[in-house]
Amino acid sequence: MSKHLHSATAPFLVELGTEELPPTALSKLSAAFAAELQTGLAQARLAVEAKQVECFASPRRLAVRIRALPTLQPEQQIEKLGPAVAAAFDKEGQPSKAALGFARSNGVEFEQLQRAETDKGERLCFRSTEAGQPAADLMPGIVARALAALPIPKRMRWGASRVEFVRPVHWLVMLLGEDIVDGEVLGLRAGRSSYGHRFHAPQAIQIQSAISYEQQLGDAHVVASFDARREMIVQQVQACAESLGGSAVIEKDLLDEVTALVEKPVALAGAFDAAFLRVPHEALVYSMSEHQKYFHLRDSSGALMPNFVAVSNIESKDASKVIIGNERVIRPRLADAAFFFDTDCKHSLATLRERLRPIVFQQKLGTVFEKTERIAALAKSIAATIGADASQAQQAGQLCKADLASDMVLEFDKMQGIAGGYYARHEGLHNNVALAIEQHYFPRHAGDQVPTSGEACAVAMADRLDTLTGIFGIGQLPSGSKDPFALRRASIGLLQIILQNNLAVDLAELALAAAKQHAVIDDARATAQQVGDYVFDRFAAHYQEQGLATEVFQAVRCVAGYNALDFDARVQAVASFTARDESQSLAAANKRVGNILEKAGTVDANSFDLALLAEPAEQALCTALDAAATQCQPLFEAGDYREGLLALTSLREPVDAFFDNVMVNADDPKLRDNRLALLARLRALFLSVADISVLAVAKA
Repeated sequence: MSKHLHSATAPFLVELGTEELPPTALSKLSAAFAAELQTGLAQARLAVEAKQVECFASPRRLAVRIRALPTLQPEQQIEKLGPAVAAAFDKEGQPSKAALGFARSNGVEFEQLQRAETDKGERLCFRSTEAGQPAADLMPGIVARALAALPIPKRMRWGASRVEFVRPVHWLVMLLGEDIVDGEVLGLRAGRSSYGHRFHAPQAIQIQSAISYEQQLGDAHVVASFDARREMIVQQVQACAESLGGSAVIEKDLLDEVTALVEKPVALAGAFDAAFLRVPHEALVYSMSEHQKYFHLRDSSGALMPNFVAVSNIESKDASKVIIGNERVIRPRLADAAFFFDTDCKHSLATLRERLRPIVFQQKLGTVFEKTERIAALAKSIAATIGADASQAQQAGQLCKADLASDMVLEFDKMQGIAGGYYARHEGLHNNVALAIEQHYFPRHAGDQVPTSGEACAVAMADRLDTLTGIFGIGQLPSGSKDPFALRRASIGLLQIILQNNLAVDLAELALAAAKQHAVIDDARATAQQVGDYVFDRFAAHYQEQGLATEVFQAVRCVAGYNALDFDARVQAVASFTARDESQSLAAANKRVGNILEKAGTVDANSFDLALLAEPAEQALCTALDAAATQCQPLFEAGDYREGLLALTSLREPVDAFFDNVMVNADDPKLRDNRLALLARLRALFLSVADISVLAVAKA
C-alpha cells in the first residue's frame, strides 16, 4: 500500500515522452494539458489551485506536476429522488408498487427511505454517503481524458497500435510522491523511466519522485521548464549580441519556436557577408528567422548588422565548428534573396503588373490586374476626400499588387507590399507612391502600425473596400470560423486606419463607390449598406476589448451614421456620460419619453406653443431645455459630444420635476399635444448624440 494513501496531499507527476513535437504548437499544448488536467481533477472532486499546477515541455516531452494533489476524494452525500409522497402509498396506507420499486432499485428496505421537499412537492428520497476513491486509482483516467481533449487538429497512429496522438509516444511516467501510479495511458504502462538529452544523456533515467523531476532532468542535460529555457535563451542571445556591440531583436513567436526546438540551449554568434546588406533587410531577416531560426542584430542606430545569433541544442567541444556550419547554411539563403532582388530590379513595376492579368483574384470578381484598376480609381477618390495627393494615390493603387508577380514575393510571401516599396524607390518613383505601395497592407495584424501617409491610407482603404464589397456582392459572406478572404481583419484594419489617422470619411459612401465598380453587383447601394453594417459590427468587439458596456455601443448605433471617427467620438462621450450620477435618471427618463411618444404616434415637435404651458414644472423644463439647446447645439455641430452631453446633465432636475408634477395625457387635447411636443423636443436633443434610453437597460 502506498505510504501516501493516508496523507492529505502528495505531489503528482505525469510525463509523456514523445518524438519531436511540433515546435509552433508546443507551448499551447503544454498549457492546454495543464488546464485539462485541472478541469478533470475538479470534476473528480480532487480540485487544486492553479498555483499548484506546473507545466513542463520540451521537444520530446509534455509533463505536468501538481505539487499538492489530494490523495483521496472526499466523501460524497448522495440524494436520489423517488416518487411523490402522495403516490407512495395505496388506499390502505401501505407502500405502493412505485415506492417499493424505488427502494428495491437502491438496494434498501422501504423503511430506510426518507422524505424531501422539492419545488414539485414532497417526494420520497434515498440518502447515502459515497466513500471517496484514492487519487492513484483515478489519475490514469483523468490523464487520458485530458490528453484526448488537447487541441490537436490532426492526430496520427504509429506501429500496429490504434492509439492516436500528435506524435508517437514512447514512454510514460506517472508518480504520486515516490510511488508509481499503476495504470495505462495511450497504450503505455506507467513507470518511472524517462530519458534525458538525446545526445548528451541518451540512457534511461529513473525519476525517483515527483519533486526530483526537474533536478534529475537537469543532470541529464534537459531544462524541463519551457519558461526557464526561454529565459536562458533570452539572456544568452542578448549576451552574444552585446559582445558584438549590437542588440538582438527577439520576437516572441521566434523565441517560443526556438525554445520548443532545444532541450538545453547554447547561443552562438555568427556573421554573414556585409555585401548582402544591399538587399532589402526584411528579406534578410525573413531568411534568418523563418528558414534558419536565427535572431538578427541591429546596431545603436537601428541598422541591420551582418551578424546573427543561432541557438544550438548541443554543447560542442569546438563551438567554432558549429558557428562555421551555421554561417555556411545561411549564405545560400541570403544569396537567393540577393538574386531575386537583382532579377526583379531589372523590370519596372508596370511590367510586373502586366503579369497579373492572368492571375484570378476571385472567379466572379476578375483578375488581380482588374482589382488594381478598381483600387486605383477608388484610392484617387479617397485621397481627394482626405486631402492627400490624388494622382500619387492612383499610381500607387495601380502598382500596389505588382510585386505579387515578383520572384522575391513568390519566395518570401511576407515581403508583399514591402518588396514593391523597394522596387518603386529603385525605379525612382515618388516616395509617397513607394510608401503607399509598401504600407497598403498595414495593419497586417493586431497591434501592427497603420499607414502613415494620406496616399497610403487611401490605397489601403481602397484595397479593403474593394474586397469587402466584391465578396459581399457575390454573396460569399464569412460564416463561423470560415473567412477565406479575411473580411473580419479587413474591417478591423479599416477602422484602425480611420481612427488612428483621424480621417473624417463616411464608410457607407466609400463602400457605395467601391460597389459600383463591380460589374457583377446589381444593387450597389444594398451591398454598401451590408458592408457598412458589417464593418461597424466589428466596432462592438473593439469597444468590448476596451471594457465599454455593450449598451454604450448600441446607444450610438441607434442614431449615428457610418463616419467612424464621428462614431468613436460619440461612443467616448456616452461612456463618459454613463460615469456621471445623472446618467441613470436621464436614461430612465428618456426611455419613458420614448415609450410615451411611441404610444402617442406621430408627434410634431414644431407644433409646440409656449403659450400653452400651464404648469410651473413644464414651464421650468421648457426654460431649461432652451438653455441646454443653446449651449449644446454648437458643441454637437463641432463634434464635441462629451461637453454637449455634460451640459445636458443639467436637465435632470427639471425632467424629474416634470414627470412628478405634470400629467402628460391631460384631458384637454391641446395641452396633451403641447406636452408631447415638448417631450419630442427633449428627445430630439438627446438623440443628437445617442439614444441614451438604451442605457436604462444596463442601469436596471
